[in-house]
Amino acid sequence: MGLREDLERYREVGEAKREDLADFIQYGDLGQSLPDEIKVPIKIVDLPEFAYDQRDQGGVGQGDPDVGDPVGEPQPQPGDGDEDGDEPGEEGGEHDYYEMDPEEFAEELDDELGLDLEPKGKEVVEEKEGDFTDMTRTGPDSTLDFERMFKEGLKRKLAMDFDPDFLKEVLKIDGWGPDRAFQWARDNAINVSKPWLEETYDEIPDDERTEWRSIEEVEENVTRRSAAQKIREDGVRNVPFRTEDERYRYPEIVEEREKNVVVVNIRDVSGSMREKKRELVERTFTPLDWYLTGKYDNAEFVYIAHDAEAWEVEREDFFGIRSGGGTKISSAYELTAHVLDERYPWSDWNRYVFAAGDSENSRNDTGENVIPLMEEIPANLHAYVETQPDGKAINATHAEEVDDYFGDSSEVAVSYVNSPEDVTEAIYEILSTEAES
Repeated sequence: MGLREDLERYREVGEAKREDLADFIQYGDLGQSLPDEIKVPIKIVDLPEFAYDQRDQGGVGQGDPDVGDPVGEPQPQPGDGDEDGDEPGEEGGEHDYYEMDPEEFAEELDDELGLDLEPKGKEVVEEKEGDFTDMTRTGPDSTLDFERMFKEGLKRKLAMDFDPDFLKEVLKIDGWGPDRAFQWARDNAINVSKPWLEETYDEIPDDERTEWRSIEEVEENVTRRSAAQKIREDGVRNVPFRTEDERYRYPEIVEEREKNVVVVNIRDVSGSMREKKRELVERTFTPLDWYLTGKYDNAEFVYIAHDAEAWEVEREDFFGIRSGGGTKISSAYELTAHVLDERYPWSDWNRYVFAAGDSENSRNDTGENVIPLMEEIPANLHAYVETQPDGKAINATHAEEVDDYFGDSSEVAVSYVNSPEDVTEAIYEILSTEAES
């Protein structure tokens, strides 16, 4: 193995040291990343290199050739253990970061979780000519679909053509004449006109009109050529082309639609939403933001915090806010409806409304207010994420009420996140629900 192969091998080892994407989402430091740049920790692998003695001071294999000269005792090296009894490899290695943009993150998460979300285009930004797949009866000669015209003419010839020599012999059957020959032709799906038979019969001398005793005798003694045989033998020169067979190709008009998305992230910031719950919300919402940013051409985000009231906040403040008030989840959906109607019309924007909390809510607010608001707000997907790392409170029923009401709806997803291990499953449940719709 040469140096080039060695170097490639070390690069492969370094790539393999990158954190598994699911582990990164569940346990990694998401705060090192930016909205448009995801940093996944990667273990540094030092590449081997040659060391040269620039001073030419000699070394093993140089100097006086006295046999048996000692080369010195091996010196302790990092990782060999020390006086304190550290075992080799106990020290944590250095880390660097593998940087990926949201588009690559979305691709890798698709592979990791087996997702297949196809973004929907909303706003028409351009109309352009596509493939020449449509047809019209007029157009420039250069767009004439000659192949189609030839096929139409060929089908007509196969359907209507007949063997005139054979029919002429049929007219010579004793006692037949044009009427009987015409009936026989119709019974055998031969498209010949009666006037043609009458004209041809008039041209046959009287002494030849009784040449055959029956149709069976004609068929035994006269070779009959089908239309396909005639085309093979005579070529396609006589294929009948008609004006009504002409079709001219023109391009279909393709609408280029920009894939715009707005994601509304709603978080309960009331007194019951302590640090562990907030962390689980962040671990679920942040990868969803990255994923949808990577999937759509243009992604915008709205962050709404609420206790008994709701207000819009900046992203950098969203996951850290904690208030001491009560909880009224419907206040967040009322603000969401207002923001979406004012700034993100449904005709132009894909919409996702993601809410999270510990499922505690004011009495009757879920059934009387939240669920009707979720039904009234048009969106690709509504999702609610319940976070309960320390066990569920008796009055924490919001997620169950939503889940029971909407059932298996492809427009509403409910997930339960009790620990970091549940995060990737919740993300899959949310995104796969939208993909199915």
